[in-house]
Amino acid sequence: MDRDSVAQMTERIFGVETEFGCYVDPEYGMPEQAVAAIKDHVFHEMRLGAIDRHARDEVFEPAESGGFMMNGSRLYIDAVGSHLEYATAECRNLKDLVAQDRAGHRIINRAIKELGLEDVVDVYANSVDHFGGHTFGCHENYLVPMDEDFFTRQVTRLYGFLVTRQIFAGVGRVGGHLLAEAELDYEKISKNPIDYIWVSNVYGVYPDPTVSFQLSQRADHILRTVASRVRFNRAMINPKWEHYYASEGSHRLHLLFGEANPSDYAYALKVGTTHLALRLLEEGKLDHLPRLASPLLALRSISRDPTYRWEFTLEDGESMRAIDYQREFLALAQTYRGDTPDTDWTLDEWERTLDDLEADPMRCVDRIDWVAKKAMVSRYIEDAGSDWNDDTLHSLDLEYHNINPDRSLSNPMLTTGFLGPFDAIEAETTAPLDTRAHGRSKLVRRVVETGRPVVYMFDWSGVAMGRHDYIDLSDPFDSYDSV
Repeated sequence: MDRDSVAQMTERIFGVETEFGCYVDPEYGMPEQAVAAIKDHVFHEMRLGAIDRHARDEVFEPAESGGFMMNGSRLYIDAVGSHLEYATAECRNLKDLVAQDRAGHRIINRAIKELGLEDVVDVYANSVDHFGGHTFGCHENYLVPMDEDFFTRQVTRLYGFLVTRQIFAGVGRVGGHLLAEAELDYEKISKNPIDYIWVSNVYGVYPDPTVSFQLSQRADHILRTVASRVRFNRAMINPKWEHYYASEGSHRLHLLFGEANPSDYAYALKVGTTHLALRLLEEGKLDHLPRLASPLLALRSISRDPTYRWEFTLEDGESMRAIDYQREFLALAQTYRGDTPDTDWTLDEWERTLDDLEADPMRCVDRIDWVAKKAMVSRYIEDAGSDWNDDTLHSLDLEYHNINPDRSLSNPMLTTGFLGPFDAIEAETTAPLDTRAHGRSKLVRRVVETGRPVVYMFDWSGVAMGRHDYIDLSDPFDSYDSV
């Protein structure tokens, strides 16, 4: 890795994709109908983006499944599960990223309201279906210099960080799931063939009555550290080598083990600390850190530990606490202080949060999702004279993640924010000014406002405007302001 690549990663390109859950009143119809109506309204009535005229993938994203938006993001329906998905624009700072994500929430809510569906449709940015056993993701993407051995040797040094960051990045969940191998249901496959493409094995999901509450919604469902075929083989990391996302030796690091944080603060802290951990990895500063004996066992045991000691076993047989492991990363990252405002904010809040979690996790009730959710649920149990076996708790858990601010149970709990009052509003129609998303958004606006050209094709790294005009956007750090 050359010195220029390392210097470039002082500021990194990152983005987040969120898969949304959707509840629909049966009297209205099926969730697929609501999701399609929302998507069509955003592109055809609100006119916030240029819908794809071509199939990005004949199976998973056929023509008119979605498109790129004026704010540089992408909104679409993923055919696997027929769920709505929103991918932020490429960002270089934390405020842009969080504002982009919240802008997606605002756009979806506005579409629901304008369609008159507020009383029959709810959309959730959560990561688990308590009763159906499904899990869906909030995937983080980071531009990382990588070579052929990155996923076999280098990335293993990152496992410990990803496993332990859930102590401040986890969104919390009531209960738990047990996974067991199951036989392929060929009748079900015949009805939903798209869901099973590339599937080599499946598993059954069952409630785990031994767990009352845990840090992560996803920990119970992660079966691999790294895997490419992840429909029923979910991993912490999913290798991606597409040339669309490559830039001079750097590629997309696609993290699957992550969750959609209602807390702006936790969202920013999760991405900010991960960026600094990646810098340490790129500069070879993690070689001396102890490694986990079993990252996947540690992932689940930390998530499920009701004592908050969050201990795990190292390769040498010694035990270590997640807070102490995070402090190792924090100490190493202190050398970056002064590099950027984001870096200084991250270092300050990382330290404050670790200190508060160690002293008493409830000190973080105003800003860390799992703490806020547990406090909310515990209060209900006390007020209702109930216990952790009450099915109502699953409904409370779900409503914490409702993206409608008037219905979300997270809003009263999270009093420490990160964004300004107008950041998300502006981000509905404005792309980050310092990445290629800015140039692409200008081209989207041209298509939406003029209707020309009739034939176009948008992608992350380039845009075809008509049959003979191709605009290269291969450098994600360039704003392409002159397009």
